[in-house]
Amino acid sequence: MNTEFIHALRDLEREKGLKMAVLLEAIEAALVSAYKKNFGSAQNVRVHIEPETGEIRVFAQKKVVERVGDPRTEIALSEARSLNSTYEIGDIVEKEITPKEFGRIAAQTAKQVVIQRIREAERNLIYEEFIAHENDIITGIVRRHEGKNWIIDLGRVEAIMTPTEQIPTESYSPGERIKVYVVEVKKTTKGPQVLVSRTHPGLLKRLFELEVPEIHDGIVEIKGVAREAGVRSKIAVHSREERVDPVGACVGPKGVRVQAVVNELRGEKIDIIKWSDDPAVFVANSLSPARVLDVEVDYENKIGKVIVPDNQLSLAIGKEGQNARLAAKLTGWKIDIKSESEAGDWEPWDEDLDAEV
Repeated sequence: MNTEFIHALRDLEREKGLKMAVLLEAIEAALVSAYKKNFGSAQNVRVHIEPETGEIRVFAQKKVVERVGDPRTEIALSEARSLNSTYEIGDIVEKEITPKEFGRIAAQTAKQVVIQRIREAERNLIYEEFIAHENDIITGIVRRHEGKNWIIDLGRVEAIMTPTEQIPTESYSPGERIKVYVVEVKKTTKGPQVLVSRTHPGLLKRLFELEVPEIHDGIVEIKGVAREAGVRSKIAVHSREERVDPVGACVGPKGVRVQAVVNELRGEKIDIIKWSDDPAVFVANSLSPARVLDVEVDYENKIGKVIVPDNQLSLAIGKEGQNARLAAKLTGWKIDIKSESEAGDWEPWDEDLDAEV
């Protein structure tokens, strides 16, 4: 090892952020193992690398004891004091034993350690880069199909999109650019493992945050998202300023904002709902596009009894109950829906609940 190697380590410190002292410590530890392996030594040794010149020195270490049990690792107090009168029991005596041919072994070992540390540093940098994108949107390129998983190229790492995170109605083609939601970033020995999704409600939320300036500026707030990916979604929004219509802001001029989100999700229908802290109003709004005549709420059981016009019943329930199901998911309330003509069949609310409402 020579000064050129030391200069190379200093360059790595600047370029890769690898501290030279840490690198030297790791190389020294590796050289201890290399020495014992190549020279069959059972004694304790210490390796020191001079940080200015790169000179390597190997020292045998022996513990000072009263009576020697193992001469390979111990030295008698009397013998130690013949070397230096200040030695006491428990001290470590060192003697240089650097082999002449150790330079070649040291150079190869140091190279291996540095390469390993560079790889570890790069893996850590990539992990730090992508952990910052967790719960966020990122654009990737579809690369290949592995079993039921799709591999998405995110630049410095390939992400995995499992079947549950794929929209059933979508098909993907290698080379296609798509937006995905980063669900989780795991640190592994082979580098970061990134899991992405096209079905996560967070994807819809982040798309609106990117498209609607009022959301980005904090004027309009997304209160909730309910999604059946690829088919239909509902999003509840609230404005912190009375003069701003939250639904209108999300729809945008001539529907351009919501259409951009729909296009990204390849035609997924999106209902934008005005949030309310009044459960009856919120439940009624959540059943959009159906028109609601009345809502009675059971606060204790979080149930809303909804009455709609006869010709709105199928719209309120939706195909296979989808509209009502999404409304319930969005509001967190169980929703019972009946037409105006059927409403008389309902039993009246408990008097205490009537009073509370």
